[in-house]
Amino acid sequence: MRAPPPRVWAALVALAVGAAGCEGCRGKSPREGVGEEEASPAGAASPPPRRVGVKVPLPPGWSNQPTQDGSLQFGPPQHPVLRVDLRPNEGASLPEPEALLDSVSRAFEGFTRSDARAEKGTDFVMVRVMLAATGEDAGESEAHPAFIGARRVGRDLFLCASLPGVTVEEVQRAAEACAGIHVPANVP
Repeated sequence: MRAPPPRVWAALVALAVGAAGCEGCRGKSPREGVGEEEASPAGAASPPPRRVGVKVPLPPGWSNQPTQDGSLQFGPPQHPVLRVDLRPNEGASLPEPEALLDSVSRAFEGFTRSDARAEKGTDFVMVRVMLAATGEDAGESEAHPAFIGARRVGRDLFLCASLPGVTVEEVQRAAEACAGIHVPANVP
């Protein structure tokens, strides 16, 4: 598969990073509800949220690729496919598929969205789409797969998104990994 054109690449990165904000989630943002005594001193970076014991079922050959921003990325070596962000105590805000589709539509205004598929389970929601940039010359670029989803585990919410430059098969595997996020029964 060829690399996406720069405009598509930028939009797909925006989708992946935008998933961390989850406009469709009904919960509060990560900094809401933090009292003065809990807030970081001015200028100090707050540590990213962590959840010990979380298991993500990965396809063969995939591994965890931590990032400096606190998110986790998974995929084959040197090719991250899936981004996962933790939203502690926001499990009650699992978004509806329509909210995720609306978020994708707003983020990709000016793009042709096709083959949109939404799936919802008791504790997860997934949206897979094909996106193509529409050029000023009324032409359309090659469509590229994308995925955004959320998984509730206990009281926490895990936001998932595919990263740019992935294949349809990798998007499917990323969605399966996101839907399978869990904490074993013996982990608090």
